[in-house]
Amino acid sequence: MPLKDTARVRFPQMKSPYKFVRFVASLVIAFPMATLGGLPGTNFEVCLAKVNNGTFGLGVDVGGTDNHGYPVNASLATGVTYSLCVHACGSVQEPFQFTNFAQQFSSFLLPWLALVSQLPFGSNDMLENLYSVILTVGSPTLAAYSLILTVLNSRWVTRRFARYPYPNFRNAIRIFRSLQQSPIRLVEDNGLLASLIVLPQNDKWWAELAKGIDCSHRWSISIAASIAWVVIAYIFSVVGSFTAGIANGIHSNGLGVGSLWLWLLPIVIGWLQFQPKSDAALLKSAVERANEQTYIATDDGKTPVPVNKGPNDARAIELTLKEVDDLHRDEKCTSPVFNYARFLPWVQAVEDVTEAFQAASDNFHNHKSVDPSIAWDTVEKGQKPTQRNRMGTRAQVEKYCTLDLAKKPPASGRWRPKVLSRMFLASALALMLQWGTAGAALIQAWYTPTRGENFTVLFPSCLLITVTGLGCRSASYLFYAVLSTIVWMMLVTSSILTHYASTTQYPSEGHAIREGKAKDEERQVKDEERQALLKGKAVRHRSIARRASIILRRLGKIVAAFNSVWAVVVCVCQFGNVFDNCFCNSSVFSLGTERAYAAIAIQDLDFWIVQSAWIGSVFLAGGTVAIYAFVNVLLDPPLPAVEDVFVEPTVDKTVAT
Repeated sequence: MPLKDTARVRFPQMKSPYKFVRFVASLVIAFPMATLGGLPGTNFEVCLAKVNNGTFGLGVDVGGTDNHGYPVNASLATGVTYSLCVHACGSVQEPFQFTNFAQQFSSFLLPWLALVSQLPFGSNDMLENLYSVILTVGSPTLAAYSLILTVLNSRWVTRRFARYPYPNFRNAIRIFRSLQQSPIRLVEDNGLLASLIVLPQNDKWWAELAKGIDCSHRWSISIAASIAWVVIAYIFSVVGSFTAGIANGIHSNGLGVGSLWLWLLPIVIGWLQFQPKSDAALLKSAVERANEQTYIATDDGKTPVPVNKGPNDARAIELTLKEVDDLHRDEKCTSPVFNYARFLPWVQAVEDVTEAFQAASDNFHNHKSVDPSIAWDTVEKGQKPTQRNRMGTRAQVEKYCTLDLAKKPPASGRWRPKVLSRMFLASALALMLQWGTAGAALIQAWYTPTRGENFTVLFPSCLLITVTGLGCRSASYLFYAVLSTIVWMMLVTSSILTHYASTTQYPSEGHAIREGKAKDEERQVKDEERQALLKGKAVRHRSIARRASIILRRLGKIVAAFNSVWAVVVCVCQFGNVFDNCFCNSSVFSLGTERAYAAIAIQDLDFWIVQSAWIGSVFLAGGTVAIYAFVNVLLDPPLPAVEDVFVEPTVDKTVAT
């Protein structure tokens, strides 16, 4: 069985995702040659001829059947029962034909394996890049979920900041859209974040960082050629499957394989269109370089000082790429497929910054200076506040960026606004892509009378097709899609538990406070004993969530690694005629050994049914991928209007406030 062979596969220590492709290619080529090349094969047509000639007896009780499993005279049989198939034809598969295998492998599978190398990686650790390949191939559901979630986040953060125009808010949009591939840490203590937003000396920080992280995995001739290769290969597989005739290559054509891997096309194109900023070294360098130019307000309100002269080495916005914590391990991987793990902490960071921008924007529109003792200088629309209106002491700067409690949105615990709606939408679209493509491959195999996956036809009122057989091909496709969905469920659940374990929530407040973040004095619980009890329970719950998150993440990756190899081995087995044996062709999985049978000679009605099913599967797979064209509409949401861009004031008119 393929499952037993797959379980013994071991991945070598590979330093590059491209070596993964070469490894898989060598595996799938060596597998049929080494295991099947020297085995005697079965010729089912010759076997059926012997049954028709009476070699194994005549009559209806010999084991001859029609294509629907009903017993018929052996001389009229177009199929055989499973027991007669094993006795008359043997239990081995049809002979392995290297010429056919090489042609189909190079035409229908190799282009997809080559396209895997065009996925954006970004990490400097090649092992992490290999993990991203394994997760993508092992769980297309997770890959699609991360892609759609990233696109939805980009639109959300654009709308979120656009509501609160203040100097540098457009650069803030660019920065946080780009930092979805990075683990972010905000530091609000000592006025670091407030100084970054308010002080005019920090305008350069926003501009430099927005420019510095403008790196991406862009289109190139090689990428376009790889995409064109797989598109042409899939079109050829569809056209060839119909023009060559249903009977020719009905068991090993590339239609099902192409549909099974079709999910990769919108994933690669989507990431190329989105251009994720995933180069870990460049991101780290850009943030550190920008942080060298940061200033912080002083206690006396005099000229701000560089942050490197502050009380510690903390910065308002940092990347925690080097910090080692097993709970947040996936957050440190900058490959876009890991965006699912960074989603919740990224949203929390964006909300903290937008609240500060909201407070500053409200004060700006109300003509309030950072230092209340300084009169407001009126400026034209679209101009920045004057420099003296943006200066003050550290306490004044912090207050300027603190939102009034009356305007603060109701506490929503750990779930920030529209988090669940984006998660549900991304989940629905990811499942649609996975099951739309895998379902098309499943239909193509299920409705093909591969000598066992059968039909019941009722006349005269209507044509009712009842499929009652799950064969090796269809079961393999189904197994791949199920495992892909399980991996997605495990890893998304792990990310939720990680977020839970990283926060402390007090039911009396319904407010989540991050580890290390200073508590707001106005929200302190008066009952110290009750607070201590609640905190003790929270610590226990967080400990359980932490262990469960780590276990789920590790199990999910193990299943994804197995599933990625399984996807390749299944295709190789189909091209190598491994599934062309009595067991697989009789649908023993679902019918059992007593009722199972193998339909060998394909009849005219079967041709019509198969052709209709194949056409339907092509439209299902193609339609599913076409729906993902909406991603291009959502990509790169427009920044706020040009008139909202802040420029330096040219005329100042001092008025009393």
